[in-house]
Amino acid sequence: MASRITAIQSGISGLDDLLHGGFVAGRMYLVHGKPGTGKSLLGMHFLEAGLENDETVLFIHGEESQAEILANGAEVDIDITGAEFLDLGPDSDFFTEDDTYDLVHPSDIEQERYSQDIHDAIREIDPTRVVVDPITQLRYVEANDYQFRKRLLSFMRFLKQREITVVVTATPSSDQKYDTEIRSLSDGIVEVTRGTGGRRIKVAKHRARGQMEGDHGMEIRDTGIDVFPDLVPEQCERSFDPRRVQSGIPELDDLLGGGFERETVAFISGPTGAGKTTTGTQFLAQAADDGIRSTVYLFEENIETFVHRSKSIGIPIDELREEGILSVTEVEPLTHSSEEFAHMVERDVDERGTELVMIDGIDGYTMSIQGEERSLVRKLHALTRLLKNRGITVLVTNEIPEITGISTATSTNLSYVADSIMFVSYVELNGNLRKVVGVLKKRTGGFEHTLREFEIRSDGIHVGEPLSGLHGILQGNPQMGTTGETVRNE
Repeated sequence: MASRITAIQSGISGLDDLLHGGFVAGRMYLVHGKPGTGKSLLGMHFLEAGLENDETVLFIHGEESQAEILANGAEVDIDITGAEFLDLGPDSDFFTEDDTYDLVHPSDIEQERYSQDIHDAIREIDPTRVVVDPITQLRYVEANDYQFRKRLLSFMRFLKQREITVVVTATPSSDQKYDTEIRSLSDGIVEVTRGTGGRRIKVAKHRARGQMEGDHGMEIRDTGIDVFPDLVPEQCERSFDPRRVQSGIPELDDLLGGGFERETVAFISGPTGAGKTTTGTQFLAQAADDGIRSTVYLFEENIETFVHRSKSIGIPIDELREEGILSVTEVEPLTHSSEEFAHMVERDVDERGTELVMIDGIDGYTMSIQGEERSLVRKLHALTRLLKNRGITVLVTNEIPEITGISTATSTNLSYVADSIMFVSYVELNGNLRKVVGVLKKRTGGFEHTLREFEIRSDGIHVGEPLSGLHGILQGNPQMGTTGETVRNE
């Protein structure tokens, strides 16, 4: 009769999600990574979860003392003072001075006897969870690599026969055969890395339960390790919502065919200083008037500047925040993975009932979020799909390099993400620098195929009537009529 598979918590909820419910009781798991990637902390979380469940847990260690381990845990709010400790370090006095496990004097030790004494100690402690950090410390008790590998297999079988769940840590070895053997022996493999893209975690193997594929976000904060699984947009059949998100400026809404359709992704593109953020903020203000909760994530300016600029044209951001109808979040550079940011947005949607999300600055997003730009664009696409499937409307501001003219609708080939693209651009007319606004794309509705003059004044945004008698504006070379006569300074 097959034994029942029981899942137990790893102590890190996001890791349990990657493991499809947690570790399997009575199995062995390898946590693999270079120094400083969080292997020991992951093991400490595992033991702390056991202590919180009134289990007996054992930490077998050799590179750090018990005092150092407890101090390191306290720095990130992990408390395993209730654990049993077995120190196998080369300078350890475990076998000579420990009050509880005074087993044998080192001078009398033979390799076989040494391993047997470890087994005896584990039998006496009788833990349900064991961490061996690192597993390579068992080399200290063996004469050569062959004997080490043989003893390791015997030791792990002994632990599993006692239905002890084991987490062992190891760093990459130059001995490929050793790495292959330890990985093969393990029922599950958790890989942790740290690089220019931040901390990452991946479950490379998980017997019996499987795992969430790919690598995922990971951070070490004041409360220990957080794991942020990649969000996978669920398939969702939703009926089309004919309502629109409007700006409250009649001419601008007319240009958009009544506004942006709900549950879509709308880009507001343009060069620096053209008014992209201000235009997006106008939609947020009107949404507040319409009773729609919204959130803006700032990647390229701080909250104080954003509030001041908005207030200067009559948009009372502070009042809207106090009412709770609008939330403003400043995203600190290089402190979040794309997965953590996605979870941040998802939590806001769930907790606040947000219906409109504005991401202010794609360039800021790709510079502020940890990771390679191409990958970040894919992650952003996944996030916007998830939001759309949940009935959320998304506004994205996007800077394009041209000061005048529009040679590309969006930066970094992002146009496929957008359901709608509105642009604000500069043009030179009669020697004066002016702005125009237009719509390049709307998948879900009609729009004006014209340009309108666009101004930002002290009393807000002003949009004029459709411009006529001009062509070549999108090339940055406005011309009058059909004769090709260039508009000149008066």
